[in-house]
Amino acid sequence: MAEMAKKAGRKMPVKAAGKALRGAKPVAIRPRRPSKAKGNSGDSKIAIAMNNTMLEVLEGDITEQPVEAIVNPANERLSLGAGVAGAIRRKGGQSIQEECDRIGGTPVGTAVVTGAGKLPMKHVIHAVGPHWGEGDEDRKLSAAVRSALALADRHGLRSIAIPAVSTGIFGFPMDRAARVILTEVHRYLQGGTKLQRVAVVLHGDDAYGVFARELRRGFR
Repeated sequence: MAEMAKKAGRKMPVKAAGKALRGAKPVAIRPRRPSKAKGNSGDSKIAIAMNNTMLEVLEGDITEQPVEAIVNPANERLSLGAGVAGAIRRKGGQSIQEECDRIGGTPVGTAVVTGAGKLPMKHVIHAVGPHWGEGDEDRKLSAAVRSALALADRHGLRSIAIPAVSTGIFGFPMDRAARVILTEVHRYLQGGTKLQRVAVVLHGDDAYGVFARELRRGFR
């Protein structure tokens, strides 16, 4: 990744709260075409180095990422329904839902961990984000993301993939979710972590474009 950063050309300015972002060394993976770049897997990808952690935004299938844990955008009942949760259930098998049933549920803004069944990673972290319109949505989404990252740290994990939590049937606007999720990831990584890679994995070019633009704008 360091070699890719050197070949990427000039660095992008990244700011936080109106000041230069400390500890963040932007290593945008330059596209061959203006719209996107390609990672080793063929996914569109942009990344920045933050202290000892690589933060990536990419387009792809979260269930196939080479990470130790993926985040399921769960509901409070931990029922694996449609969208990302449905893909996790289909590919990981019934054992994940059975483990969720034993846990019983978790409130908005919190997260729990299960095994990953037949998926290639070790764990699934089920983070419950808010429904748009229920009130205090930004704080609740931040809390869900923070809970997922903290749970990964408590389990000694080095890599995690996070989807666009709350944006699907929960109705959270994509551009606002991008700002909230990336800001919370940045804030968490600045506090010290064992995580070496945090990948925000988006489904489709439109979602990727929104998150990539937000990452390029920097943190506020």
